Amino acid sequence: METPEELGLDFLDCLGPDTSITIFALLDDPADLARASAVSRSWRRFVIANQFSKIQCLRACPEVSNLSHIEVSSSGGTSAIARPAPDVRDHRVYMHLGHGLLSPYKPRDCIIHCIGASSTDNFPEETIENTLEPVDRVETRPSYWSSGGQRDPAVPECLIYKLQSDLCLVEEIRMQPFKAFFQYGDPIYSAKYIRFHMGYPKSPLRPETLVCDDNEGQLIADCNYTWTYTSPGFTMLQENVLQSFKLPRPVLCIGGVVKIELMGRIQKQAIDGLYYICVSHVQIVGKPLSRELGVVPRGNGVVLKYYPDTRGCVVPCMSESSRGDGGRSKWHGLASRIWHSGPSRGSNVSLFTRLFGGQLHLVDEDDESEDDEEELP
Repeated sequence: METPEELGLDFLDCLGPDTSITIFALLDDPADLARASAVSRSWRRFVIANQFSKIQCLRACPEVSNLSHIEVSSSGGTSAIARPAPDVRDHRVYMHLGHGLLSPYKPRDCIIHCIGASSTDNFPEETIENTLEPVDRVETRPSYWSSGGQRDPAVPECLIYKLQSDLCLVEEIRMQPFKAFFQYGDPIYSAKYIRFHMGYPKSPLRPETLVCDDNEGQLIADCNYTWTYTSPGFTMLQENVLQSFKLPRPVLCIGGVVKIELMGRIQKQAIDGLYYICVSHVQIVGKPLSRELGVVPRGNGVVLKYYPDTRGCVVPCMSESSRGDGGRSKWHGLASRIWHSGPSRGSNVSLFTRLFGGQLHLVDEDDESEDDEEELP
């Protein structure tokens, strides 16, 4: 019996472009998309032309829409002739980004530096850097950040942090208000509400502008940043515990800068009658993406940069165990229904078997520099 390939049948031709686009847009696993682009040269062209890798990234994190375009940093020994076409390049980079956004991970604290605080009561004893300590006492001294005192309890404050990567997936922020155990009554200097902003600096952050023992930090004003995400407001409890503020969904922090806005003061200090906000510990929890991906401000937007390493492999396929449901993605259910329906169902068996199960074999076709399909320059 002749195979579908010998009969010259193609799944895309049977369904037509509109239906095929609808089906491929449902793929929510970068591994499935990689397999689809490996079925044949025509499938690969179809995947690239319709930007399905970018669609996956946008569906996972709408913040991706802030990326104006992609640039690949030239690697040693790469000639202009060897560089792929822009649409192929974009496909490969978005596949890399999609894998980072959608692969399973163990959440962890992503803070790497303190940028600064809107005010500090006693610097450096009450610096923002104390909020990186997991406890409110270091040896015999208290460890916390304190704002300056205010007569108006509505005056806001902010803390700004740099994350471990230009692109970080953030799912929650944890914060512990400070209890002044050395003051009468053990007052807790919490804020009433908090809100989070994520974005990138308009110019590179230099070490001398970050908070340190001799410098409170110089880049606090919003004019220094472009914020690509602002969270809803959260109520903070006046309790000396590490409080969790979970975002409605994981958010892609483009640029690696997070501003924590502290709104409303509750506690007066008895000695001077002024309102303060004090924080003992902060965590920004999520997943730093690969350092091969970065961002660079350009004009009124931000460019996604790819810095290829010597390995050149962009999309390691997800392990079957990471997908749940015995390694079968939700796409398999839809594939099965299409497979067993319609007059051309027999011609689809071989293609779906190759696409979703067993060892993957590329269709043998002549020439084309696209054969090494997930290789970056």
